[in-house]
Amino acid sequence: MTNLFEKHELPLADMGPLNPKPKMIGLDKASGPDIHLAQIGPHRLYCGDAYHIRPTLGWMDCDCMDPPYLFDNSGGGQWRNKRKASHQMIAEGLTNGFDHTIINPNRCGQAVVFFHADQRHDLEGYLKQQFHRNILMHWQKDNPAPHHNRSLIFDVEEFFICWTEDGAKDYFFAWHRGHHPAGQEHHDFHRYVTAPVEPSKIHDHPTVKPEKVMDKIMRNIAGETVCDPFMGTGSTGVAAIKAGKIFSGIEHNPKHFETAVRRIREAAMTSHNACERGI
Repeated sequence: MTNLFEKHELPLADMGPLNPKPKMIGLDKASGPDIHLAQIGPHRLYCGDAYHIRPTLGWMDCDCMDPPYLFDNSGGGQWRNKRKASHQMIAEGLTNGFDHTIINPNRCGQAVVFFHADQRHDLEGYLKQQFHRNILMHWQKDNPAPHHNRSLIFDVEEFFICWTEDGAKDYFFAWHRGHHPAGQEHHDFHRYVTAPVEPSKIHDHPTVKPEKVMDKIMRNIAGETVCDPFMGTGSTGVAAIKAGKIFSGIEHNPKHFETAVRRIREAAMTSHNACERGI
């Protein structure tokens, strides 16, 4: 695996919220077969293994992620074959879960984490140990997938926001002190957002997050740097750029990575043109 920093430039990834933030230098040094870097203005996108790359990127104001779910992706009855996303999630390993330690309170002020209901217990326990505060947020779906497996339909997708006593944060939304959720107006502070599920055919990805959901999350993120270790097709990055933030994203699937590069390049160009017009 190629180091993204020279030895003398390596940031203190596990620095803790009371230590000074490392300078974000050397990020353009990625090379070799294991990592591909696309730089779009101040935004940096990496194609590679998030568990290796994220620790090298140092401090971010927020780690915002939609990691692989862990659940029984059977069921759906007569509607299943009409839902390509159900089969695609299995084929791409998006039902195998993830290593919680990638959510590191010493690397971020806030963490926003989407998850499946079957993951809630373990994930909530982990976040409570790592962060000072966490809030359960809700995305209410207008058009949920038909799966219910002798239970009820999963028509609400949850995420956590967290934060720590020292000042870092957890959609579960978690944070440290000093990294509390932001917002410009009263409605920004709702604990829910309502939006329809995006069809997988739009970007050929089974779990694309709607623009409305991601825009709401970005309004709640304090600070200017956002990292998504499971970038997918770049929805977090697009919303971050619209909100005036600097984005770093990591995606291991080359096909989705190329889609993310295209979308984020378009978002950056739109943002640049808007700034030139004084919008």
